[in-house]
Amino acid sequence: MKRLSLLITSCLLLFTLGCTKKEPGTADTVAKTSAKKELTVGTDAAYAPFEIENADKSISGFDIEIIQAIAAKQNLTLDIVNTPWEGLFSQLESGDRDILISAITINDERKKSMDFSEPYFDAVQLIAVPNNSKVTKFDDLKKLKVGVQIGTTGDEVVTRLLGRASPNIKRFEGTPLALQELINGGVDAVVADNGVINNFFANNPKDFKVLSDTSFSKEQYGIAVKKGNADLLKKINDGLAAIKADGTYDGIFKKYFGEKKN
Repeated sequence: MKRLSLLITSCLLLFTLGCTKKEPGTADTVAKTSAKKELTVGTDAAYAPFEIENADKSISGFDIEIIQAIAAKQNLTLDIVNTPWEGLFSQLESGDRDILISAITINDERKKSMDFSEPYFDAVQLIAVPNNSKVTKFDDLKKLKVGVQIGTTGDEVVTRLLGRASPNIKRFEGTPLALQELINGGVDAVVADNGVINNFFANNPKDFKVLSDTSFSKEQYGIAVKKGNADLLKKINDGLAAIKADGTYDGIFKKYFGEKKN
């Protein structure tokens, strides 16, 4: 009888203390699943004014403020990580990055392996050359040494003009490095996005000129997520629409480019 009484007492005590197993869907489980997930954002922070790594290793720039403003609208928590351009897309594919924002041109080839937000910036390629250069159009670069950032649209258009194996294409890890090489006389020209070239020469020697060419097609930047991540893509698009509607986007654009976005 003592053993039976002890067993009954123990069971009652366990029941009272709530030691029974909780089924999925209880308050604790819901609380865990509803907790905010930190999203890792990849960006190549060597592309001023879009993304810049500061002396303290923090990252700032136009793209950074745009994604932070979107996150604020959608109640998203971000961890922004400096990621070299050559590894950027593979990091998204592997799941090590949830979002990419890094002045990424939307094109059909990239759409095969990732999904893009609505465009957030209009871009076009420009040619930077010394003031005394005889270059007036893109075709004039055929026999010159041309600097580009590896893997960018500038790299692609110059490769088509000069040929993939051309020794005259000088590829750099960042466009500012290519532009510095132009200043040093190591290349005759640099082809890169308008925002980066214009920003560079606004803060560096003025004895260079910037040319456009009718052969350059207009481009648009998008925010990338892993292929098929429709839920996150919708949140980004909704946030982007919201910051455009309330003037936040225009304020950020004016801060970095000195004018209101049309």
